[in-house]
Amino acid sequence: MPDDRSQVDGARVLADLNTLRGIGAYKTGVHKPTFSEPHMRSLEWLAGRLPEAGLTATIDGIGNVLGTSVKQGPKLLAGSHLESQNYAGWLDGPLGVVYALEAARVINPDQAVNGAVEVASWCDEEGHFGSFLGSRSYVGALTEADIDAARDRNSGRTMRDALREVGLAGRARSRAARGRHIGYLEAHIEQGQTLESGGLSIGIVTSIVGIWQYRISFTGEQNHAGTTRMADRRDAGLALARFCVDIDDRFPDLRRGRGQRHRHRRARGERLRAVVVDGWRSVRPRRSRCRRNRRADRAGRRARRSGSAGARESRRLMSAGAEEAATPTPPPAGIL
Repeated sequence: MPDDRSQVDGARVLADLNTLRGIGAYKTGVHKPTFSEPHMRSLEWLAGRLPEAGLTATIDGIGNVLGTSVKQGPKLLAGSHLESQNYAGWLDGPLGVVYALEAARVINPDQAVNGAVEVASWCDEEGHFGSFLGSRSYVGALTEADIDAARDRNSGRTMRDALREVGLAGRARSRAARGRHIGYLEAHIEQGQTLESGGLSIGIVTSIVGIWQYRISFTGEQNHAGTTRMADRRDAGLALARFCVDIDDRFPDLRRGRGQRHRHRRARGERLRAVVVDGWRSVRPRRSRCRRNRRADRAGRRARRSGSAGARESRRLMSAGAEEAATPTPPPAGIL
């Protein structure tokens, strides 16, 4: 394959990204929830640009934008999404779409290249109505019943109503044709500092982290008496804080979300005096791409149930929540 890097127009890429940034702009980012007016304008903008890359544009019945080529040879599918989380960053999604568009602009007109890049913008990847509804639809994993049940997580509006309001109701949903594509690529803004700290401009994802959630309750005993020494108190909040620090110190390679913390208090009568039991409950997501780290994480927390957090401070109860295994992502072979 010829080296077409010299034909890539960086200024055009930045101009496209800034155009999308201006649609639904909010402070330094954007706000374009699925099927909002800014989201639909973004889809229409993309559909208008795809012919520049020799692609036929369609917006299907779930809100996916597909740019398809009639050029002979193997096809590579690339893209991302154009809606955003509420009040979010402006490169999350559009970067992958515009990179795919630019690759198609350069590669598709070149008759020396045997094959073409096709472009996709998947609808609702950010989960306003459900879980990856657009891409699931494309691979045949979304049923009509799933669409019936989908609701906007903020407004409660049904997906059927939303599709009707934006003029997509009744349109056919595009489906992947088996054997059409040799692979799929998605560029994404880095959600961390690995590339930046290493002085790298781009990298290849080799695995997607698994996510495990645990519910951990710390139950202590309230004691406001000024003469009670701190060492003698059963402080649930202090135990939770020490627990968080202890996990971070032992497993620095794990990605830990801040989670949710809830404080609850209840009164308990005991003979003639009242005892108020203080407690903190934490829901903590843990991320790792390595099963070994996951096992070590659980083992370390078991060891700490009576460890550095302090047996005098509180009683701890841990239960497992949602789990999602890490997924390796080997690069597709023989791209173009």
